[in-house]
Amino acid sequence: MSQALLDIRVERKAFAGATVLQDIHLQLQPRETVSLLGPSGCGKSTLLRIVAGLEQDFEGQLQRPAEPLAFVFQEPRLMPWLTVEQNIGFSDDDRYDRAWVAQLIEEVGLAGFAQALPKALSGGMAQRVAIARGLYSRPRVLLLDEPFSAVDAFTRMKLQDLLLQLAEHHAIALLLVTHDVDEALYLSDRVLVMDNRPSRVRRELAVPSSHPRDRRDPQLAHLKALALTELHSAQVI
Repeated sequence: MSQALLDIRVERKAFAGATVLQDIHLQLQPRETVSLLGPSGCGKSTLLRIVAGLEQDFEGQLQRPAEPLAFVFQEPRLMPWLTVEQNIGFSDDDRYDRAWVAQLIEEVGLAGFAQALPKALSGGMAQRVAIARGLYSRPRVLLLDEPFSAVDAFTRMKLQDLLLQLAEHHAIALLLVTHDVDEALYLSDRVLVMDNRPSRVRRELAVPSSHPRDRRDPQLAHLKALALTELHSAQVI
């Protein structure tokens, strides 16, 4: 049996008879970060939903850990009538572990906001709550679907660094969907560039730089040029 945390083979995934994903094999190793990069509508989010178990109508096989996986969406999706603390422990209703929630609030940089309602938070703060909520179940794998696309560039960089710190601290693996080439290369050990429909993995780019990374690293610039070339080809084919 594979030692990977995730091992997924999608022979075919279709909607209304149209093939979206075909012949994809994806593995995620413990504590690894992998990004899915590709044209809009190529099926990146669909693949993430298959991994999460939210999409089960596909041809193929999925092996994943018995421990819970957690999902962070593009929008924070906080309950507006619940406090920050209650949103983080939402999966356990009123029985949530308050000490664990307090620790997570501290770790995501929101000390003092435990009793705040979502309307009092900025977009970046709300997404910090969403990340803490994802960590509440102590997952081994965190799935993220364009989690920082709705915030400004500076906030995005701060959230990227926070995500890497949390992944290291909690020893979790990350599988990320993004349209941002710089984000993919900065965060990931591997970047999978996907083709247009029917989507396959067009190219895998290994990022050998260790963390913490310098965003100005010439090696990242070289990999960005390769990724952009592949994305351009995927769009026009």
